[in-house]
Amino acid sequence: MTGEINNLGTALPTTAQVRASTTGELLRLLQPQQPALLAPGETAKAEVLALRQVGQDFQLLLKLTQDSGKQTNVQASSSQPLAQGSLLAVSQTSTSSLAITVQQAIASSVASLTRIDTREMPIGTLLQGKVLTSQALPQAGGQLAQFRSLVTLLGGSQAGTTLTIDSPRPLAVGSLLSARVQGDQSLSFVPLSGRQEQLAIAQHLSSQQSRQASLQGLLSQLQQMRDSIASNEIRSNVDKLLNTLPDIRQLSDPKGLAQALSNSGVFLEAKLLAGLPASLAPDLKAQVVRLVAQMLPGLPGNAQFNPGAAASTLAQVMPGMVRNALGMLGQVSPRPQPGGFPLPSRQLQSQQGEGDLEHLLRLAAAAISRLQSHQLASLEQTGTTADGNLQTTWQLEIPVRSGQDFMPVQMKLQREETPEQQSDPERERRDPLEMLWRIELAFDLHPLGPVQIQAHISQGTLSSQLWAEFPCTAQLIDSQLGNLRERLLARGLNVTELQCHHGTPPQGPRTRLEQRWVDETA
Repeated sequence: MTGEINNLGTALPTTAQVRASTTGELLRLLQPQQPALLAPGETAKAEVLALRQVGQDFQLLLKLTQDSGKQTNVQASSSQPLAQGSLLAVSQTSTSSLAITVQQAIASSVASLTRIDTREMPIGTLLQGKVLTSQALPQAGGQLAQFRSLVTLLGGSQAGTTLTIDSPRPLAVGSLLSARVQGDQSLSFVPLSGRQEQLAIAQHLSSQQSRQASLQGLLSQLQQMRDSIASNEIRSNVDKLLNTLPDIRQLSDPKGLAQALSNSGVFLEAKLLAGLPASLAPDLKAQVVRLVAQMLPGLPGNAQFNPGAAASTLAQVMPGMVRNALGMLGQVSPRPQPGGFPLPSRQLQSQQGEGDLEHLLRLAAAAISRLQSHQLASLEQTGTTADGNLQTTWQLEIPVRSGQDFMPVQMKLQREETPEQQSDPERERRDPLEMLWRIELAFDLHPLGPVQIQAHISQGTLSSQLWAEFPCTAQLIDSQLGNLRERLLARGLNVTELQCHHGTPPQGPRTRLEQRWVDETA
């Protein structure tokens, strides 16, 4: 197989894969045993330790356990694959072959699953596995070709489990593949979207979110400690960071909002790759990284890290200088679910015997992790959907000044384009509202309390739902929906639904977009 597997639905057989005749399936020993391992009429238990496909045959490493307790490892060849971990009852017919007892083989081959337990692996779960075997099934006249493979799962609670998979295309032996559970007997394999491998992103996101904490903790601490900071340069950088944060009025202006999105930190790496160091001054993530570089004990701030240096310097310093500060953050509080929106509020408390500088460094490292969590969540939800549409996600957080306080506004923007829209030569000139957009906002503004907004825009038509946790806030928003509708209509949008609810959005199970790949060189 030379291409990627695209939307390959696989039906798993309902019975175990071992198919032997009533006389028993013969295994050919690679090294004939002289004298015979088993006495005439003696039966021994055998466990499949390893399986490897060689052409159309399958080589097995078996561990034989006799009634006396004696154990022997033997190598054998079979025309049928037996999954690793399968338990068999075997007898020796000659010095060069073993026979499998049919009933024992069928009853004991539990290592190869033919049905997925959706309680352990719910629909939407991501699986990654390695293809052990692949063979063509007998083809009846007029029917499409079918191929049966054994795939061992890698990672997760089901690591080491082997699945028996039927598919209309052969799976390359030794290749790595990933799939999404669609049902107890159905998987879907989809191609790489062009970004990083999504399973690795999800795993890194999980560990990253355990280290993160809310941005307002760092900003409030900087504001309180500003006058006690001895270094003039650090104090100047603190002032620049706090003064570049937008306020509510700036976010109400289209240009101001665009600038706030650009400086949120989610685009820092893209700016570095583009070689634009001069534009990094107001970037939130870059400014926090600079502060960490200057405050870390033993780091000679200006001598080794110059805020005006080339972008490559910042990219080189960034990964290593927060490593120590991040080390203590894994046990801050229970780990949130990866990919959730909005990220929950988390505060770090000063530890006993910890000085102000150490606490400030932990807050800064946690703030960097929070920004990176948003970036990884964006990658995790970006790719090609099952129907071929391109979905792009931007998830970010903007700390907004509100008097002497800071109000983080979390945003998730998703754009979906059809294949026709992607190939349209006039794509850049078309009205963006013709595409499909999903927008989510979440913020906690005193005295309104937590508010979340979900909007859906398609072909210039908007529908939106709002949620407020305080009853009085829900009533206030509901009373202003008429004015909001008029402003949306004036923008040229056709508003079909606009409602406000008391409470929070439903958090039922979702099947998130996941992109997977097949590596034939693994």
